[in-house]
Amino acid sequence: MYRRILVPIDGSAASMIGLRHAIGLAKDQRARLRVLNVVDDLIMAPMMVEPSGAADFTYLLESLKKEGQKVLEDAAAIAGKNGVKAETVQVESRGRPVSDVILAEARRSHADVIVMGTHGRRGLNRLLLGSDAERVLRDAPVPVLLTRREQPKRGAAKRSVKTRVPASRRTTARGRP
Repeated sequence: MYRRILVPIDGSAASMIGLRHAIGLAKDQRARLRVLNVVDDLIMAPMMVEPSGAADFTYLLESLKKEGQKVLEDAAAIAGKNGVKAETVQVESRGRPVSDVILAEARRSHADVIVMGTHGRRGLNRLLLGSDAERVLRDAPVPVLLTRREQPKRGAAKRSVKTRVPASRRTTARGRP
């Protein structure tokens, strides 16, 4: 069913849970795994206002790229240990929201599904920080599998998985749209 799986990661615990789900899905479906790291330069926008921040911007951008490459290398190693070959790619946001970069990469790579972790922020945190996962879910041209780690309850870490299939891909019980 799925031949090409896109999994965006940033090194967070949530994205690594998404990676593990994507690896399992790739194994099950005998699919290709494409691991994406987005270098988000929008977080550096306040430094770009003052000319004195230009040097700091360059250093910080290079640091983000190096950290992203390390995250990609680790992801490829984890996939390899689980018998899945992973292609890795790093893309700079160039002023675009991370969600737009993920969606563009899904289209460019002809992904059949996007698997990604989400932090599950609520309330003020979500309002202030936004949700790239929500934006991807809303605008994706393909099914999206969101994974998140719920808050531990009574000492046990629980995980949940949410899926959404675009209306254009939904089928009836007989397999017809």
